[in-house]
Amino acid sequence: MPADLWEMENALHREGYGLICGVDEAGRGPLAGPVCAAAVILPQGLEIPGLDDSKKLTEKKRELLFPVIREQALSWSVAYATVEEIEERNILRATFLAMNRAIAGLEPQPELALIDGNQNREIEFPSRTVIHGDALCASIAAASILAKVSRDHLMLELAEQYPEYGFEQHKGYGTKAHYEALRRFGPSPVHRLSFLKNL
Repeated sequence: MPADLWEMENALHREGYGLICGVDEAGRGPLAGPVCAAAVILPQGLEIPGLDDSKKLTEKKRELLFPVIREQALSWSVAYATVEEIEERNILRATFLAMNRAIAGLEPQPELALIDGNQNREIEFPSRTVIHGDALCASIAAASILAKVSRDHLMLELAEQYPEYGFEQHKGYGTKAHYEALRRFGPSPVHRLSFLKNL
């Protein structure tokens, strides 16, 4: 893992914060499936070889790190906002909903949540935003992996229910094959209709 991944959390511990969690999401962009958020509290200074922003890792590497993070974290939680909630609230507000659920699922509760990105206005817990946090902060990097792998696993289950769309390949993102399947079969109950207006 990059040496400076602990820099931000170490500085916050020096400020007097105790337990700090990292929070990240997966699945804001796809045309189908829920949005997933994860919250992770790591033991201070924990070294997890290979830990990094999930987007920089191969699927195989993420799958290897997934159980390691869950075993070594002080606490972790994964939560979702459904397709219905995305349609009802919009994707950004649904993402905050999933993040709040993930943080609420931590035991013990953190004193501060570090949120990947530049917005935290609907986070119900003491929090700070960290732009590119998944590349800068150990606990957010860990959360990015748990969110991505958990959502990928869920999309594999949905692929069995709706085999015509190829969710196992693209995980719901708008690939050429996915758009072709939508034109041929129409949307399924797990598609986000508000994302399909241009279809």
